[in-house]
Amino acid sequence: MADPQEAGRAASASDNLAPTSAGAPYQALYRRYRPQRFSDVKGQPHVTRALLNSVREGRVAHAYLFSGPRGTGKTSTARILAMALNCAAPVDGEPDGTCASCLAIKNGASMDVFELDAASNRKLDEMRDLLSRVALGTPGRWKVYIIDEVHQLTPDAASALLKTLEEPPSHVVFVLATTDPQRVLPTIVSRAQHFEFHLFSAEVLTALVEEVNQDAGLHLPPEVVQAAVRKARGSARDALSALDQLASAGEEAHQGDSVADLVDALGQRDVGAVLEAVARATSEGMGPRRLGTELVEHLRNAFLAAQAPSLAQVPGDAVAQLAGQASRLGLPLLVRTMEVVGQALVDMRDSVDPRVTLELALMRCASPDVGTSPAALLERIERLERQLAGAGPGLVAPPAPSTAPTAPTAATARQVASSAGTPTSAPGPSSSPATSAPAASQAAHRASGGPGPAQAKMALGAFLKERAAAPASSAAPPPPAGAPGPAQPATAAQPAPATQGAPQPAAALPGQGRATAQPGQRPTDVPDRDELTKAWGDHVLSRLSKPARLYLANGRFIEAGGGQPVLALPDRTVLERARNFLAEAQGALSAHFGRPVPLQLAVDPGVDVAGTPPEEAEHLDLDELAEAAPVPEVPLEERILQTFPGSLFQE
Repeated sequence: MADPQEAGRAASASDNLAPTSAGAPYQALYRRYRPQRFSDVKGQPHVTRALLNSVREGRVAHAYLFSGPRGTGKTSTARILAMALNCAAPVDGEPDGTCASCLAIKNGASMDVFELDAASNRKLDEMRDLLSRVALGTPGRWKVYIIDEVHQLTPDAASALLKTLEEPPSHVVFVLATTDPQRVLPTIVSRAQHFEFHLFSAEVLTALVEEVNQDAGLHLPPEVVQAAVRKARGSARDALSALDQLASAGEEAHQGDSVADLVDALGQRDVGAVLEAVARATSEGMGPRRLGTELVEHLRNAFLAAQAPSLAQVPGDAVAQLAGQASRLGLPLLVRTMEVVGQALVDMRDSVDPRVTLELALMRCASPDVGTSPAALLERIERLERQLAGAGPGLVAPPAPSTAPTAPTAATARQVASSAGTPTSAPGPSSSPATSAPAASQAAHRASGGPGPAQAKMALGAFLKERAAAPASSAAPPPPAGAPGPAQPATAAQPAPATQGAPQPAAALPGQGRATAQPGQRPTDVPDRDELTKAWGDHVLSRLSKPARLYLANGRFIEAGGGQPVLALPDRTVLERARNFLAEAQGALSAHFGRPVPLQLAVDPGVDVAGTPPEEAEHLDLDELAEAAPVPEVPLEERILQTFPGSLFQE
C-alpha cells in the first residue's frame, strides 16, 4: 500500500508545478508555489517545529500570534495549521493534503476556517458580528479564525476581542497575524503564543527562486535570478513576484545596474556621472523616490557586506562585489550618503520636484566641498587621511624641494606673513623697511616651523603693548644718510648686497634656523623679540620685586643690533631709575630661559619723537613717599551715630 503522506505530497507537488493550461487563467507564482505543509515552509524552522509538535502531541493552544515582515509565511503557516487540525488522516502532525477538509481549505471553501482582514473589517460592529458566531459548531473538529493585520483593529474592536480571546470555546483556535506587533494591545499579546517570523537569507531565497525557475519552466539566466533576489529584500513573496515580472519582460532588468552605476559614480566623486546615472534610471521608469529607496538598500547591503557579510541580503557571489564598492566609497561617505538620501526621501513628501531634491542630495554626497555639515567635514578629513596613508585615490606626491634655493624677496615675505595671519602692507613714505621687515620676518619664522605653538602664542598684555607701540615705532624717521645707527638684521625685505662674480650663500627666511650668527644678527642662544615679549608678560615680570615692576612694566622689547635684547622705556628719568634693577631683570630672564640672557635698557624712540622732552616730564619719586598714618578704627555704633545724628539704639 502506498504511503498516504507520500501520495499527498506528490499530488500537491503536481498541482503546484504543473504549468497553467491554455484554458485556465494564469496564476501568479507566489500563489502557485504557496507551501502546503510545515515542511514546505522555508526559513522558519523555529515556528514550524513548535506547531508540528503541538499538533502531533495534541497540545494546541487556543490563540497564536504570528508577527514578522511581509512575505515571510505568516498567513500560509496559519492555513497549514488549520489544515493539520482538521485533516482526516494527518501523518506525524502534517496534513495529507488529499482529504476533503484539506482540499476545501486549500480552495478557500471550508466552513471550518474563517479569514478576516482587519485592515478593512476593523470596526466594533464587524468584530461583534464575527464573535457572535464563535460558539456555533462546524463540520470539522476545529474552528479556526485567521485575523490578518490585527494591529489595525480599532481600540473598541480590540477590546471586544479580548474576552473571547481569553476564554474561547474548546473547539475554537484564533490565529492573529501582524506586521507591526508593537501596535497590538499588550493584553492581546499576553493571551496568545507569540511566534516571530524572520526575513529569509539570501541563500534561502536564491535556492527558492532557482527551484521555481526550473520547476515552472522559465529557464531564466542566473543574473535574472540574482536580480529577483536583490529586489526581494528577504521576502519570499516579493522574490517570486519579481521573478514573475522578469519572466514576463523576457530580458534582464537594468534597474539594478542603474543603482550600481550610481554608486560607482559616488565612489569616483564625479557629480556629472551621478546626474547621468539619475537621468538614466528615471528614463527607465524608476521614479526618484524608488531610486532613492533602492540606493539606500543597496548601500545598506554594501555596508553589511563590508562589516558583517553574513547579514547582507544578497547572493554569496555578490557579497565580494558590494564589499569592493564599500571600500571604494569609504565608511564615512557610505554612512553619510545613507543619511543624506534618507533625509531626502523624507523631504520629497513636500517637494515640488522630488528629482531635484534627490539630485541635490547626491551632489552634496559626491562633492564634500559643497556640504558644510559635520558629516561632510568628517568625510573630507578622512579622505585626506587616506591620501596621506597612500590608500586613497588621487594621491599626489608633494613637490621635491629645490636644490638651489634663491633669496626670498619682499613679496615672498609679505605672502608668508599674510598666510600666518600677520597684516602686511607695502612700504610707503610713512613706513620703512626696518619696521615692516621684522613683522614679516617673525611671521615667516612662525610659518616655517620655528617656535612651537606654546612659544608662538603671544600673551594678551604683551600683544596689546606691542600693538599700541607699533604706530609710534613705524612713524620714526629713518636715520640720515651716512649717520651711524644701530645695525639692522638682514631680513627678506633687505637682502645682503652680493659681490659680483663671487658665489653667495643661499639666503634663508628668518627663523628657519639659528646657525652661526652673521654680523648684525642675533646670536643663536639669545631669544628673539616674540619669545622675550611673551615670557616677559606671562612669567618674568610677575617674579620681580615691586619697585622693579614699577619702573620696568612700561617697557617693551624692540629690535636692535649688537646681539642683546633691548627693553625700551618711556623716558630717560625712568631709564635712570630702572638701571638699579637691571641685574634683577637679567637674572629673572636667565632663570626662565635656562641660559644667560643679556639685557640692555634704552629710551623708546617712538616716545621721544612724539612725546614731550624727557626733562620736562614729571614723575613720581618713590623715595620721597612715606606711609600714611594708620586710621583709627571707629566702632560701628559710632559711625551710625555720626551718619544719622540724634539716632537712638534700642535693645
